Amino acid sequence: MNIALIILAAGKGTRMESDLPKVLHKIAGAPMLAHVMKAGNSLEPEKVVVVAGHGADLVTKAAQDYDPEATIVLQEEQLGTGHAAMQARDALAGFEGDAIVMFGDTPFISQDTLERMAEARAKHDVVVLGFNAADPAKYGRLVTEGDTLLRIVEFKDASDEERAITLCNSGVLCASAPMLFDLLDQVNNDNASGEYYLPDIVGIARDKGMSATAVTCDEAETLGINSRAELAVAEKIFQTKARADLIEDGVYMQAPDTVYLSFDTVIGRDAEIEPNVVFGPGVTIESNAQIRAFSHLEGCHVSRGSVVGPYARLRPGAELAEDVRIGNFVEVKNAQIDEGAKVNHLSYIGDAHVGAGSNIGAGTITCNYDGFFKHKTEIGAGAFIGSNTMLVAPVKIGVGALTGSGSVITKSVPDGAMALARAPQDNKEGRATKMFDILKAKKAKSQKDKS
Repeated sequence: MNIALIILAAGKGTRMESDLPKVLHKIAGAPMLAHVMKAGNSLEPEKVVVVAGHGADLVTKAAQDYDPEATIVLQEEQLGTGHAAMQARDALAGFEGDAIVMFGDTPFISQDTLERMAEARAKHDVVVLGFNAADPAKYGRLVTEGDTLLRIVEFKDASDEERAITLCNSGVLCASAPMLFDLLDQVNNDNASGEYYLPDIVGIARDKGMSATAVTCDEAETLGINSRAELAVAEKIFQTKARADLIEDGVYMQAPDTVYLSFDTVIGRDAEIEPNVVFGPGVTIESNAQIRAFSHLEGCHVSRGSVVGPYARLRPGAELAEDVRIGNFVEVKNAQIDEGAKVNHLSYIGDAHVGAGSNIGAGTITCNYDGFFKHKTEIGAGAFIGSNTMLVAPVKIGVGALTGSGSVITKSVPDGAMALARAPQDNKEGRATKMFDILKAKKAKSQKDKS
């Protein structure tokens, strides 16, 4: 099917009390807009048009960070949802497929719901997404007869009988793109707000003898985010569902409520996630890996059988092969750690390649930044890096090589060689006793002078 997405993302979001456009506030580490685009992309749309307004430059960057091929159009004046959708007309000129209009602040519409809307378009000219509200409040009501949508009635215009209807309008709809814009041409702003409303096209279509229907979904899918409080609720909803989905797929979590996932976290079956682990964007954990307590991961890949943490940090570009050990208070950034290598304690490994079976001693640091440029450290397979070694990049440690504890390595070490780079120890007999006696006397005098 040929599908185009029109995502309305022009609103300021005054109730957010923020300089950031509303659709860029994050849920699970990603802007709400990215969640909407992810759901829509499940339909493999031919075109994606994002209608920006307030903070258009920021919205454009966020949209194209997620989908570089997305088209951004500008709604310079916010004159209602119908006016916003109309801004996509030129971007979809010549497109004969169906268009689904979505909202950038409604992040939980599911792939299944969008697929059912697209399927319903085969039988009806206009498809509206509705939901049965626990508290219909002032939502617009969908008046139906069988599978036919007769009309949409705004709460203020509804009769008592119509207000008793619990099937409400989400605002999301689907129609053929040419027909959508033809109908929008006929929407007027003869209302209290002086705005052009997207739902008005249903009544116009019905007056022209066209058919309309409503597809329903769970109310939670239609949750619109308008305030910080609603954003917090949305985060909780996302996390609860994401945790449950992973557990259903065979991931073991000791304390699920303490684990925080990103919108794109991937974890394989039989992986174990201990309490208080945070996943930022771009993390993949393979089957049978273990992420121990209080670890923070983002932009990284952990292969089968590896163990990370506790209290570890994996930053973007960390790539762990199978059976790697990353221990407590270890930070890894932009580094490949090959199979079976160990970095067990209190180390920083950045811009590096650590060979298979290597052992990195406690307190090791790859000194990768000179204040202007990043440099790479290469550690060969089976190397042994002594505790408290400073590896001043660019530097290479050969296969099976060894560095002595406390060394500052500034030159490459050949295969199988041992490198020692520290000042020789010089013991001064009796010097400690004399020094302590001098310091004790000085301290006693200082205390006497104070008294």
